[in-house]
Amino acid sequence: MGNTEKLMNQIMELKFTSKSLQRQARKCEKEEKEQKLKVKKAIEKGNMDGARIYAENAIRKRTEHMNYLRLSSRLDAVVARLDTQAKMQVIGKSMGTIVKSLDSALATGNLQKMSETMDKFEQQFVNMEVQAEFMEGAMAGSTSLSTPETEVNSLMQQVADDYGLEVSVGLPQASAHAIPAKENEKVDEDDLTRRLAELKARG
Repeated sequence: MGNTEKLMNQIMELKFTSKSLQRQARKCEKEEKEQKLKVKKAIEKGNMDGARIYAENAIRKRTEHMNYLRLSSRLDAVVARLDTQAKMQVIGKSMGTIVKSLDSALATGNLQKMSETMDKFEQQFVNMEVQAEFMEGAMAGSTSLSTPETEVNSLMQQVADDYGLEVSVGLPQASAHAIPAKENEKVDEDDLTRRLAELKARG
């Protein structure tokens, strides 16, 4: 029983750490929104260099936010695995009891008792399979997020659109970050795809 208790304590600590990571993720999300608001104010003042810096900060905060969430998700998967292990230890003990009951039923030729014992036996395996499937699903849930090169311009354009500001960040400028005019249509499409992916991730 000592091992099971130790395992349960580890599970509790990991759950606490996961919640802490989720709090950090929410903090980064809040800071991202603050940086986006600064992008809006800088665009209103015509300060495109400042807007670009704030957009870069917002993207960095979004990346941190996603990293914290991803790490929290991976921790949750580990917790689920340890939780399964703790249950398996309990199941292992109950399996011993079931085998003894089955031996007793076979010895007496009691078909009703044999049937009930086999039902219990099969149910234990069903529970184990369900837990294994849940684990696989949890582990597969951790996906990577790529940041496209044009994200700074896209974010600036998005903020401008959200607030109805007239700005054309896609036009070639004396900046290494400027995007060629021929890519403008692709950027809009990429931006919509990215926004949809974000909404799905948050949902």
